[in-house]
Amino acid sequence: MRAHRLAPLAVFLTAVACSSTDVVVPVGVLPPPTNLSYEIEASGNPNAPSGLLLRWDDVSSPNLSVWQVYSRGSTTESYRLRGSTTSSTFHDNGVPHLQYYVTAEDVNGGESAPSNVVTIDQRLALQSPSSLTSTTLNEAVALTWADNAYTTATTRFRAYRVYSTSYDLDQNLCGTNWFLEGTTVAPEFVAGALTNGVPRCFGVSAISVEGYESLWSPLRNDTPRPDSRNVVLYARQVQDATSGFRFWRDLNGDGLAQPGELGLVGSGSATDIDFSVERDATGAMFLRPVRSGTGIEPYANGPVADLTSIDIAPNISYSSAPIQALPGWGYVVEMSGGDGFARYGAVRVTHVGQSFLILDWAFQTDPGNPELVVGRSP
Repeated sequence: MRAHRLAPLAVFLTAVACSSTDVVVPVGVLPPPTNLSYEIEASGNPNAPSGLLLRWDDVSSPNLSVWQVYSRGSTTESYRLRGSTTSSTFHDNGVPHLQYYVTAEDVNGGESAPSNVVTIDQRLALQSPSSLTSTTLNEAVALTWADNAYTTATTRFRAYRVYSTSYDLDQNLCGTNWFLEGTTVAPEFVAGALTNGVPRCFGVSAISVEGYESLWSPLRNDTPRPDSRNVVLYARQVQDATSGFRFWRDLNGDGLAQPGELGLVGSGSATDIDFSVERDATGAMFLRPVRSGTGIEPYANGPVADLTSIDIAPNISYSSAPIQALPGWGYVVEMSGGDGFARYGAVRVTHVGQSFLILDWAFQTDPGNPELVVGRSP
């Protein structure tokens, strides 16, 4: 994508109907190719796909010499030979023509009747995502957007494409060299491996099963930064390596909570983490205590305004059973410090998605002290 502002959606189709008089049927011994279909190759610009892939049913016949592919740019033009191939697929580079069909040529040079005609109709593109929001993370940005492309055309939806470029904070302008961050079927994506303090601009498009790319969502800029807030944890069933969390691991063995020992994200399958994120068959997310001596309880019977609302760890029995993670809710974790004293941590879940959640956390470094203080992180 070479520009952050896209032109209005172009329509390749000028007319769908194809007159049978447009197709000349040469004499041949082979039957016409069947089930011709196509797939658009997205480029980031819905008006300029990078190419087209045609597919049709293969045949095993000693009489088959080659497949001939014909196309035309409008219904007022005649079909012309676009190319030949010995494979039952054909790649047409660049912006595709309006209509295509295929014939089978036998060893004597006779052509079959034409296959079905496919019409490339850009009006089949899905809706663009109607909104795009972001959450600032440490060396990453979490993006969420409206799922209207899927909900309005469930059977025709394939995936979302996420793009990014540089962002000029002073000029309030996105850059012009866009890069594909990745694709996802969920209306959420974490753009990682970013540099803290360097602004980025993001946009999202929707891809149909035919490969048509929608216009982009509204653009969104964000700047990653180090923080004890907005930590992303994936469900263990989705990405085990980043589904576990430990408030403090005494790496130096000095009993002191050093900056590099706090707020550690790791494998949800590890046995030395405080809790993992689990997703059940219904898609609900849970915080599951893992390390021996660790328990978790909700801080209140509903959402809390902020992490700072969790001021004192309740003097109760903490359960080792998994607890559902709900947006806005706060949770207190009691864990063993390995020195005979309990340690207390707090989390507030800010986002629960289909594959990951985002939370804020705090940890009390004083052994046995239930007062939870925000900001004891690096």
